[in-house]
Amino acid sequence: MAAQQTLFTGGAIWTGDRDTDALLIAEGTVLATGEQARERVDAGAERVDLDGGFLMPSFGDGHSHPLPGGLESVGPRVRPCRSVDEIVAAVKAFADAHPDQEWITGASYDGSLAPGGLFDARWLDAAVGDRPVVLRAWDYHTVWCNSEALRRAGITADTPDPPLGEIPHRADGSVLGTLREWGAVDLVMNVMPAHDEQTRIGALGAAADYLLSHGVTWAQDAWVTPADVLTYVAAARRDALRMRFNLALYADPRHFDQQVGDYAAARQSVIDADNPLLTANTVKFFADGVVENETGALLEPYCSGLHSHGMQTWEGDSLAEAARRVDELGLQIHIHAIGDAAVRQSLDAIEHVVDSNGARDRRPVIAHAQLVHPDDINRFTALGVIPNMQPLWAQQDALMNVLTVPRLGPERSDRQYQLRTIAQTGAALSLGSDWPVSSGAPLEGIAVGVSRQTAEGEPAGGWTPHETLDIEAALAAYSAAVAYQGFAENTWGRIVPGASADLLWLGQDPRRTPPLELPQIPVRATYLRGLPAHSSL
Repeated sequence: MAAQQTLFTGGAIWTGDRDTDALLIAEGTVLATGEQARERVDAGAERVDLDGGFLMPSFGDGHSHPLPGGLESVGPRVRPCRSVDEIVAAVKAFADAHPDQEWITGASYDGSLAPGGLFDARWLDAAVGDRPVVLRAWDYHTVWCNSEALRRAGITADTPDPPLGEIPHRADGSVLGTLREWGAVDLVMNVMPAHDEQTRIGALGAAADYLLSHGVTWAQDAWVTPADVLTYVAAARRDALRMRFNLALYADPRHFDQQVGDYAAARQSVIDADNPLLTANTVKFFADGVVENETGALLEPYCSGLHSHGMQTWEGDSLAEAARRVDELGLQIHIHAIGDAAVRQSLDAIEHVVDSNGARDRRPVIAHAQLVHPDDINRFTALGVIPNMQPLWAQQDALMNVLTVPRLGPERSDRQYQLRTIAQTGAALSLGSDWPVSSGAPLEGIAVGVSRQTAEGEPAGGWTPHETLDIEAALAAYSAAVAYQGFAENTWGRIVPGASADLLWLGQDPRRTPPLELPQIPVRATYLRGLPAHSSL
């Protein structure tokens, strides 16, 4: 008996590099397009009328954090809050509704709502004083704690700043309540109880539902701990993943010598789970922090001078040597680099890997690349480095105007997020969201990437408009280029015969939609291997 076929017609079908008017799939695979699709269709095939809509390869997210994103729904809903008072009220309401929950944990608040991104424990004490409260900031590099959480973590006025971390103080020397970067954040995280496995698996399901609803069928989880591997493997064994994930195992400079010996076993546990939706082919490094905390590593000092040049997470040539050891294991290198000094250090590290280990198809990734020195622009192409960038961030929103520009100054600020410049060098630009740091909806990111404007259309003509992407280039960078990043270009990312039918059906053609209207295009359906994984029909 012939496999059930499905024929899509009645709308614009974009294969990734050309238009066609028909698509035929069967058993989750693309069979034919255009006239060949019409000639090969069986009489009993299912027929889908696109109703004037737009069919394209599904999106991939080249840098995201699905598990934390899913877990945001478990705690107080602080992300929509637009003031400190709103956050405190949301925390109090949640605590009152969950009187037996020992720790109140949530994410992720807007760091621009307090001067300098510094939040006081006493503000949370007013809502909950007898139980610890820990909230992550939008950047996931910062937490805001109440006094009870600080007490349980043993943080006092005499606690020194740990390596790779900062504990801000009030003018009188007492601990403020904001903790910055891993060294400080871990002081609380190490005493905070973890969510149970069922909750964590449920969070992965919530993350998949969210991403699929925005047309995403593959996500790079860009910060995976050993506990996270266990959760993913458990979900894989239960067939609870619902979309494709690749895991990037976290590399911590404080513990790397121990971690590197565990990477092979972690990868093997994923292989043993025997689920085609899950891979673990990557290792994630942090070269620096974020500009908003003044921990992004800069070649020239911050304008305020508070942290001078920022923070390089790996000292000297340690990043280069760690990357070399990861590359020897056959794993992909994925480096968070925000500041221009961090980007340079990351490029130097990859150059060391190539020189030491020889040529191979390694596809290293530098994520974010917020600020790149002009001398380093062409090195992405020369070294075969994939710049994975977040187009949603390339706008003059409150975060940019309140926290970023004052720290970088106007000249450096206008060199941020050089998407077009880097892509024009021939680099394999891929896009991602960093969700839940920011929205995981690709159309929201693409709207900014092709306009360099806020949702309100500011500024007129766009901020640094010479860095805008063409709409088809942006769509390809969020689909085929992410598939290439994931070594999956022969599996998904384009609509060609033999490819997996991972598809996105939009209500209208984004190429003929004004940029500011792109986020309003409805996602009618997202297909994974030919089957609807999300539908709004």
